[in-house]
Amino acid sequence: MRGHPMKKHYALIALAGVLWGMLTLVFKALDAAGITALQAVLVRNGIAAVLLWAALALRKPSALRLKKPSHLLYFVGTGMVSLAFFSACYYTCIARAGVGVAALLLYTAPAFVMLLSAPLFREKLTGRKLFALAMTVLGCGLVTGALTGGLSITPAALLFGLGSGFGYALYTIFGKFALRDYDSLTITAYTVLFAALGVLPFCRPGEAVAILCSSPSLLLTGAASAVLCTIVPYLAYTKGLTTVEGGRASIIASVEPVVAAVIGYVFFDEGMPLSKLLGMALVLGAILLLNLPQKSKI
Repeated sequence: MRGHPMKKHYALIALAGVLWGMLTLVFKALDAAGITALQAVLVRNGIAAVLLWAALALRKPSALRLKKPSHLLYFVGTGMVSLAFFSACYYTCIARAGVGVAALLLYTAPAFVMLLSAPLFREKLTGRKLFALAMTVLGCGLVTGALTGGLSITPAALLFGLGSGFGYALYTIFGKFALRDYDSLTITAYTVLFAALGVLPFCRPGEAVAILCSSPSLLLTGAASAVLCTIVPYLAYTKGLTTVEGGRASIIASVEPVVAAVIGYVFFDEGMPLSKLLGMALVLGAILLLNLPQKSKI
């Protein structure tokens, strides 16, 4: 028996969140080799662009054709305005306020998506969505440790953190617009290209390439980040957006910090206190809440 298309698209969005959560492994390896955070963004998106564009040029060149030159603005939005901008803001916030605070502010993204989707796509702000959003933000705060370590943040760090959440949210918004004219393959191909171009002037690309080419294992890590943590999740997430509301999709993808926390516990001996377990339960509970039949009421 074939599954319901909506449920399949929920699963695709959750898969994207899981694969994005695995970026922790990649960034740890690249950081140990001396590659900076923004250089890592260039590596994953640059390699992804080369691989995806080469594959499509050989197998499906029609996917690279634009219906109108003005449609490049879709991908300036998904690539530069979203991916490149939120990455720059996120890593600046980490430098100013630490990982926990930065991660918590990044996951204000579902709130921005809901607020923008209401007027742009006529998505209703239901009680269930707002309750799930509250569970997600609280859960992410507990998972990242931002709510248990005593928050101390400057106004500048707060602005960078909120900027990262806003930029992260914009992928869903621009992606929804792009889906009116293109499929997930085209959107992902142009997104990774423009994301790489967006960070190119700020990250000393020659240095990153030299470090990456110094070791076969680093090249393999870079390729894995491009395929498993970039191409596949963006294809999956964008495909999911064809039927799932932006607000719901953004919350479901918030499984990402849960996966990152589990990876930190398993591979890097990071602690798993009760607060973190509670946060993980809240995030997963929010995702389950959004998957309840519509007739269920909160």
